[in-house]
Amino acid sequence: MSAVRPLRRGLHLLGSRSIAQHTPVGVNGALTAVPRQLASPQGLRGALRAPVSGRSIAATLPANNGVRYASSAASSEQLRKTELYDLHVAKGAKMVPFAGFSMPLQYSDLSHVESHMWTREKASLFDVSHMVQHRLSGPGAQDLLMKITPSSLNNLQDNTSTLSCLLEEGTGGIVDDTVITRLSDDTFYFVTNAGRRDEDLAFLTAEIDAFKAANGAEKAINWEILSDRSLIALQGPQAAAALQSLIHANSSDAAASDLSTLYFGSCRALNLTLPSGQPTPEPLLISRTGYTGEDGFEISIPSSVDPTTITELLLSNPTVRLAGLAARDSLRLEAGMCLYGHDISTTQTPPAAALGWIVGKDRRDPASPSSKFNGSSTILPQIASPAKTLSQRRVGFTVEKGSPAREGAIVVDVNDESRTQIGVITSGLPSPSLGGTNIAMGYIRQGLHKKGTEVGILVRNKVRKASVVGMPWVESKFYRKA
Repeated sequence: MSAVRPLRRGLHLLGSRSIAQHTPVGVNGALTAVPRQLASPQGLRGALRAPVSGRSIAATLPANNGVRYASSAASSEQLRKTELYDLHVAKGAKMVPFAGFSMPLQYSDLSHVESHMWTREKASLFDVSHMVQHRLSGPGAQDLLMKITPSSLNNLQDNTSTLSCLLEEGTGGIVDDTVITRLSDDTFYFVTNAGRRDEDLAFLTAEIDAFKAANGAEKAINWEILSDRSLIALQGPQAAAALQSLIHANSSDAAASDLSTLYFGSCRALNLTLPSGQPTPEPLLISRTGYTGEDGFEISIPSSVDPTTITELLLSNPTVRLAGLAARDSLRLEAGMCLYGHDISTTQTPPAAALGWIVGKDRRDPASPSSKFNGSSTILPQIASPAKTLSQRRVGFTVEKGSPAREGAIVVDVNDESRTQIGVITSGLPSPSLGGTNIAMGYIRQGLHKKGTEVGILVRNKVRKASVVGMPWVESKFYRKA
């Protein structure tokens, strides 16, 4: 059994605390200390609303003491429910508010640590229907996406995807992280974060309106929010076998039904076999991807298919168990993956967030027309000369035994008795896969970001020794073509 402590009041893992503290936030690469009230249990995690370029952070705080919930402003509206809500309750889920939805934190049959390890060793099923699914099509779809993201989408093959970011114009700040899939020559499917729904929709609306005004009917765009579709994620080393047993064989294209030829970053529209033996009335979009570092799939389910039936079919396999937000958070952190509103925001550019690799290589030459994307005038110099242009970097830390370093903990110069601040923790917890070893990610001053650098982290007013390390802590097991 891991040394990880059980969840405190069911919310400890996700960092819900009510103490006020000064949290440094990076503004275009600079560390700035501002007051923050960390999230209450009603909102799970708190994060500051990102400042508009040229304005002070304090001036942009929401009126409710600066509290933000799951990367979006708090709302008194009734929580939304996914189509799988009743199934979660029936399966003994502890339901909590998250990004405006009532979502499962964990289930009564497994502790957080047990659920985490089940995912690493077998397969877990996550309901991620709160995420926002989009379809963008038309002659202008690719050009628009290449303006608002730094990815080389022009090189993306049909039915393949890439991790990317929506970027603010001018600053290059990260509006949201997203996975973009090309379905055909002029049709794209992408998923954005539930906690950024309002901000993303406003951003996309403004960008599309401006694009249409500049390009006219010749570059027409059709944007659909696929609110009638559910989304589930099957993750773990047994995921492929569990899903393969349900794929309905297509006699006209048997090869397409074979998941062993579907590699990480690719997708297919496939039918599953219902309990009646009949195929689903429509194919499901099955993408080999995920947010855990394990092999797995995200499955977009059309409204004509009952998501509860699909979920129950997958759960009929003894290797598959339901998992909630608690395991999802610890799995993604071990895999070195960012959580929007905590590890990334509009106050960071991709290079500062150690995501410079999402900028396409053919888009890095300032003299090339393809280099013109939102924030390129800021981002390209950062890629070319990070030591001269960045004041901070996102890095990993391992922390000595004791209380873990959690979001908001201050990183200090271990050799300076005055505890000079040199960084801030954005995510941290005891790693279930590493026997409770304290791990964290955060931002540190440029020049101190190299592996092996010894630092201190203030935890409960005590300095804990820590080292800068590479990420991920648990190597990813994505299924790639040999």
